[in-house]
Amino acid sequence: MTQGAGQGPVVRTDTVRDFRVPAYVHQSGGFDEAAEPEGYTPTQRDLPVINRGDTLQVAVPAAEPPSTDVPGPLFVVGDVHGYLDELLAALREQGLIDAEGDWCAGNSRLWFLGDFTDRGPDGIGVIDLVMRLSAQAAAAGGYCKALMGNHELLLLGAKRFGDTPVNSGAGTATFQAAWLLNGGQKSDMDRLQDHHLQWMSRLDAIELEDDHLLMHSDTTAYLDYGDSITQVNDTIREALTRNDADECWDLFRKFTKRFAFRDGSGPEAARELLGVFGGSKVVHGHSPIPYLLGEVGSEDGEDGGGPQVEGPHVYADGLAVAMDGGVTMAGKLLVRRLPLDI
Repeated sequence: MTQGAGQGPVVRTDTVRDFRVPAYVHQSGGFDEAAEPEGYTPTQRDLPVINRGDTLQVAVPAAEPPSTDVPGPLFVVGDVHGYLDELLAALREQGLIDAEGDWCAGNSRLWFLGDFTDRGPDGIGVIDLVMRLSAQAAAAGGYCKALMGNHELLLLGAKRFGDTPVNSGAGTATFQAAWLLNGGQKSDMDRLQDHHLQWMSRLDAIELEDDHLLMHSDTTAYLDYGDSITQVNDTIREALTRNDADECWDLFRKFTKRFAFRDGSGPEAARELLGVFGGSKVVHGHSPIPYLLGEVGSEDGEDGGGPQVEGPHVYADGLAVAMDGGVTMAGKLLVRRLPLDI
């Protein structure tokens, strides 16, 4: 995720820069952040990163036989951002995987809301896990699926276009610089393979499940790409296949927008999306719950200074459910069953 809309330019000292951005960031070309207009923030960073230690690697077991044709319970996962250990723990807590990290939930249905990489230590490990669970869940009669987040668009752009200048409308911009500024990890880029790129480029952007409209970003920009779920998903996939840097940047820029449902006009914005695409509630990631609530955690997360997130945040007259618990800021990686028991 990128910085929230409406925040002004960030004045950085060397100390703040060195804390938040890896050393290799400063080897990249320029990026004119000061020229960004209000509400346009894909090149700014503001979320601290908490190191969580080594990651856990799991083996691929044999698939289990299908259990039943009756749809199972529906679960959703908020932004993971490379925190593989936290993801494994949250999935185990919900009974979706076993101690070895394998699918054990039969015909349950699991949706990831996007943003698998950047900021955390093992984004590629997260993608590998999701891809493997998808195969295991399908074999068991359920499924594990994923949506496109703005950080998938960012990683795709950084790999495809690198330092190629794009038309940002606010000075010089490149995907490579934006990726680094927003927590891009060199270890992820080094391990990125063709099958990861193909998987990311084919993800849907929006889906309707059990009367819940699932999407990554809390924005109405999805309406710019069609008036049906199928049309939106097809339009975005086609844009990515054209491999045009400016077109991909515009797509990424729109998916960095946030807070459409937070303020007084939030319920109206949610109703607009639901009226076009269906459903009774919007379920999204992207904007950390502490940001939606106006809370900010400490950078190191120590001494109780981190944000206190107990579960999803229901708001906009009950029409929106936020699922990003702020794991990158010592919050919580959320996995919950829908509908929520509230």
